[in-house]
Amino acid sequence: MELGLKGRVAVVTGGSKGIGFAVAQTFLEEGAKVAVCARDEKQLQEAVSQLSAYGEVIGIPTDATDDRSVYRFAQQVFDHFGRIDCWVNNVGASVAKSGEEYTAEQVERTVGVCFKSAVYGCQAAFRYMKDHGGSIVNISSLAARCGTAGRATLYAPLKAAVAHMATTFGGEYAAYGVRVNAVLPGFTLTPAVKRTISDEELRINAEGTLLHRAADPKEIAAAVVFLSSQRASFITATSLEVSGGRSVVLNPSYSYEQRAKREAEHHL
Repeated sequence: MELGLKGRVAVVTGGSKGIGFAVAQTFLEEGAKVAVCARDEKQLQEAVSQLSAYGEVIGIPTDATDDRSVYRFAQQVFDHFGRIDCWVNNVGASVAKSGEEYTAEQVERTVGVCFKSAVYGCQAAFRYMKDHGGSIVNISSLAARCGTAGRATLYAPLKAAVAHMATTFGGEYAAYGVRVNAVLPGFTLTPAVKRTISDEELRINAEGTLLHRAADPKEIAAAVVFLSSQRASFITATSLEVSGGRSVVLNPSYSYEQRAKREAEHHL
């Protein structure tokens, strides 16, 4: 399906790894020009080197929790490409501990990374889209709908705010032809997850989905890029869950058990 992204300019914050990297790669594969940012300059340049095999891409070190840094990044992208058509707010991080254990510094940092970064991204994107329209996609999380106590205590409510931000900003930017949506990824096998999760945790998380597996980052990226494209021109101010059916039904293994039962009976 032609998505109408050839020649368009897409921005991906946190684009040096994981879902952000996959989103940037998918934009490039669709013929878009891409700008990515991250705090770690070395990791960013390594990502740009890999992504350049797919198309025209630039990387600019940016602190997405600082408004001036984000606005400066947006200006540099505009100066380089001459326009901005799509913007993906992908920055996020979690501190795995119970709520009462967060220090003031950790609270401030988590709010900045998970929430403020998306606010500044929406504001920066609008400045360069209001004259010709565009698309903003916030990367939220399935945790926005079903948080994990003791593991991502602040991450979940902040990601819920990021998802709802798509509704409020979508309402404010509609008259300018700027669509704002959110994607809620479920359990995804990013490089960071692969490094930290045990085989048992992987099994439990996979069996909690209707598809009985984790997502590949490219599967999340496909949804993000679709929402950014002209094929989604009548979709705005909404959230798309990409979770493999996680937490949708109480017995996600039912169909697998029934199939196994039927197949066993057939072979009797």
